[in-house]
Amino acid sequence: MAIVCLILGVMLAIQFRANENSPVNPSVDRWAEITIQLDNLRTERDALADEVISLRAKLEETASHQQSDAIKALNEELIKANMAAGLIPVRGAGVIVTLNDSPQVLQPGDNPNLGLVHDEDLLKVVNELKAAGAEAISINGNRLISTSEIRCAGTTILVNVNRIAPPFVINAIGNPETLKSSLLITGGHLKYIENFGIQYQIQNVDSVEVPAYKGAVKYEYAQPVKKDDNN
Repeated sequence: MAIVCLILGVMLAIQFRANENSPVNPSVDRWAEITIQLDNLRTERDALADEVISLRAKLEETASHQQSDAIKALNEELIKANMAAGLIPVRGAGVIVTLNDSPQVLQPGDNPNLGLVHDEDLLKVVNELKAAGAEAISINGNRLISTSEIRCAGTTILVNVNRIAPPFVINAIGNPETLKSSLLITGGHLKYIENFGIQYQIQNVDSVEVPAYKGAVKYEYAQPVKKDDNN
């Protein structure tokens, strides 16, 4: 029994030492496998990161183009609105109409007012130009807009609250032949004032400039109508 116990003790001691000396960590092959997988995951991660950066750049570029197109469209609409409102200078083909008082010497009993260019004369000529399709008009450098006035002020005429005197130079942009024909039509106002010696000249031009309106634009009573306004 003692010998058997001794042998068993020796065997247990040897087994214990064998277990103690065995590695607790994975084998070298297992470490190599884990390292390869980790490298693969890192490579995949880097590729996904690069793809995210590329997609983000494309998204920003697309948004930039869309914003640029939207801004461009808004700028074009703003320019059109400013042109219609007369707030920017414009240039194009048209006519230059010059009116001046009659140079005729008055005879006794003649009415001196008949040979003068009046505010009514300018207004009628301007209306004929508008009816003929004039897109922009100025008188002596004063741009006419929807609220412009042409009225008498003593011996002078007021246009946009500015005093003007003869010769009166009207710049109008539009089809030159159409504008000229409209002014020279039988029964037109120029043919009428011609009877009183008032001088006029119409010049067709390939390019004439109409300046921007320089006065204040103020609406005290008019308000824009909202889409949901039922009134």
